[in-house]
Amino acid sequence: MARKTASDDPLAPVTLAVGQEDLLLDRAVREVVAAAKAADADTDVRDLTPDQLQPGTLAELTSPSLFAERKVVVVRNAQDLSADTVKDVKAYLGAPAEEITLVLLHAGGAKGKGLLDAARKAGAREVACPKMTKPADRLAFVRGEFRTAGRSATPEACQALVDAIGSDLRELASAVSQLVADVEGTIDEVVVGRYYTGRAEASSFTVADRAVEGRAAEALEALRWSLATGVAPVLITSALAQGVRAIGKLQSARGGRPADLARELGMPPWKIDRVRQQMRGWTPDGVAVALRAVAEADAGVKGGGDDPEYALEKAVVTIARAARSRGRA
Repeated sequence: MARKTASDDPLAPVTLAVGQEDLLLDRAVREVVAAAKAADADTDVRDLTPDQLQPGTLAELTSPSLFAERKVVVVRNAQDLSADTVKDVKAYLGAPAEEITLVLLHAGGAKGKGLLDAARKAGAREVACPKMTKPADRLAFVRGEFRTAGRSATPEACQALVDAIGSDLRELASAVSQLVADVEGTIDEVVVGRYYTGRAEASSFTVADRAVEGRAAEALEALRWSLATGVAPVLITSALAQGVRAIGKLQSARGGRPADLARELGMPPWKIDRVRQQMRGWTPDGVAVALRAVAEADAGVKGGGDDPEYALEKAVVTIARAARSRGRA
């Protein structure tokens, strides 16, 4: 769950959402917009990317209106703003306009740190939206989702949901919402098992994600769990193939914003961000090796070998090694 500063008024003149977890960033925006529309149903919402916020644009958007309308101005990927636009934003922070709420979404790294520091110095309301890379963080997130919904779920149920769904926070949030809507009383492990355990798509892609990230032990654990819960081996080879091909596509693509690459490669923007993180350590030769391993595994699970499970394990280990090929002899 996103963490907020003590000044927790969504209608504060400036809200600074910091981090790289898309779901939490989107929620920070929705919270501000909902509060603004509750105060004024005719609130004008402007949602802008860095290329849309040119020098002078912010002044135009925040200039006084004859009708004194309430407005929310959302700036995404604020760390990518041009130097001249950053000057405009910093100037605005010193004297924010009435009836205007500015929402800055910032990745939180070294890039654009001057703007981040300026917003904090100006007293912006801050919402922390960190990427949840650890299983314990995702488990805490699920518990928080149940608490926010006013529902009780056992620790075993929360863990089972994380195990079944994987690392995608949007899917975890959606699963909690479905369980809350469908189930009365305390949600336990049996209920989660009935809904999600053995869900083929989730478990097969968990195997693929761990493999292309170079996490062999976790990938093998996910593979054995998937096979034990009845996931068809062919679904796992398909997920492995998609994972490796995504790495190869992004390696050969032109640089650019996630939205542009999404259109070029036919992937959603969130997946572009995920694959970018996964492709660290990969080389073109590593991709070629991994694709051959997937092809061999696919042949093995479709009758070309005596032991489909061994074929999958061999592919997973080969892919994980290929993921760490950069810098190796």
